[in-house]
Amino acid sequence: MQDFIKINPKDNVAVALKPLTKGTPCQVGDNTVILGEDIPQGHKFALCDMEPGQDVIKYGFRIGNTREAVQKGGWLHVHNIKTALGDLLTYSYHPTGEDVPPTEPAYFMGFQRPDGKVGVRNELWIIPTVGCVNSIATALAKAASHLATGTVEEVAAFPHPYGCSQMGDDQENTRQILANLINHPNAGGVLVLGLGCENSNIEEIKKHMGDYDKNRVRFLVCQESEDEMADGLALLSELAEYAGKFKRQPVDAANLIVGMKCGGSDGLSGITANPTVGAFSDILISKGGTTILTEVPEMFGAETLLMDRCANEELFHKTVDLINDFKNYFTSHNQTIYENPSPGNKKGGISTLEDKSLGCTQKSGSALVKGVLSYGESVQTKGLNLLSAPGNDLVASTALAASGAHIVLFTTGRGTPFASPVPTVKISSNSALCNKKTNWIDFNAGKLVEDTPMEELAAELFAFVLEVASGRKVKAEEAGFHDMAIFKQGVTL
Repeated sequence: MQDFIKINPKDNVAVALKPLTKGTPCQVGDNTVILGEDIPQGHKFALCDMEPGQDVIKYGFRIGNTREAVQKGGWLHVHNIKTALGDLLTYSYHPTGEDVPPTEPAYFMGFQRPDGKVGVRNELWIIPTVGCVNSIATALAKAASHLATGTVEEVAAFPHPYGCSQMGDDQENTRQILANLINHPNAGGVLVLGLGCENSNIEEIKKHMGDYDKNRVRFLVCQESEDEMADGLALLSELAEYAGKFKRQPVDAANLIVGMKCGGSDGLSGITANPTVGAFSDILISKGGTTILTEVPEMFGAETLLMDRCANEELFHKTVDLINDFKNYFTSHNQTIYENPSPGNKKGGISTLEDKSLGCTQKSGSALVKGVLSYGESVQTKGLNLLSAPGNDLVASTALAASGAHIVLFTTGRGTPFASPVPTVKISSNSALCNKKTNWIDFNAGKLVEDTPMEELAAELFAFVLEVASGRKVKAEEAGFHDMAIFKQGVTL
């Protein structure tokens, strides 16, 4: 295993791949660097003497400026680096790169739905229209667990606190997210559970659903039922009978949609896990599939790399709006745009938002951007898509599922147990995390800096995802976790 890495020839820093002690000599090409202090794993050290205000270069790009003079071999982190980013910027389109060339088809065992969509799970979902009936939804899921038999794989409830006391676009977004989840092909049957007096009642939700299979979706208004538990169980039994008719069959991976997200990142996330996901994205796209990248605030500082990969100028302008609209969201709430990274990110070696973003966007691979989606918008275009959603893990992962992702790939350097409405594959950036949290982590990208070449590791991840799409449960599913979170953007009445 390497002790450190200089990621790009232009870099004036290197990253420790394991804890390094003061006085250790590090040979970086022709440059001998004696460490002036201890360098934690994932953290940076200077490859030359630096003056105050000097650009710190990592991934070949500026990740900030020095606050003070730093000696060669010195530790570079939040104490002596600051962001170099401003607020709203003016962008210009400089198209670069080519799209990923096609490769031979690949297949998984999925569920073909009558409307032409494909599911990677055949579950019964209980979706409340309003938080007031969350407890009933949860109780119904527990009481109906015996219906998970045959090809029906799970009965899951998705409680949330919204659906009433909302206004304007905030309420419309909630309705759209709920409607999209009701229409998600991973659910073989859906019980929509309403209270009856809420703003986002069942009739309002139906307006956002479009055409739907009446055998697959059933509705229950609790205020109109004498015994909502008995009525709910009866409806779930009917849904189970319908969903049980579906069986797995070979499906072209061109139908697969995979969301990409990171959280609890560390200094190795942009070196191991995120580039591995980026290489996976290129493989899936080469086979005609689709990937979705989100968490817009963690594009700040690296957004021009994505803008220049837009397939056309219209998509470029949509990406500019994607970035600036989110910055305006921050400033409209009197918040600092660049109040990032998190304490866990910093402990893991990430010093500035540019540092985080340049690592985060590695998940996009090299493909051209073919679609730009607003929050709650369903994916329509195959290839790489950008989705407007915040960095919050649960909110962003739910947004990916609501936009059509069958599976979410979630990279992490710190670890997290959460789930989302769809199988959520946890990918560790380092082997220590994988070995420590075997009940959380599904795939170890830390092998990239040990003995596994990128091409081999990306192929392993692609094969693993096809296994998950074919029914292999991820760790969160094995634990029985099912989470969702909606992006709250407006006032509460």
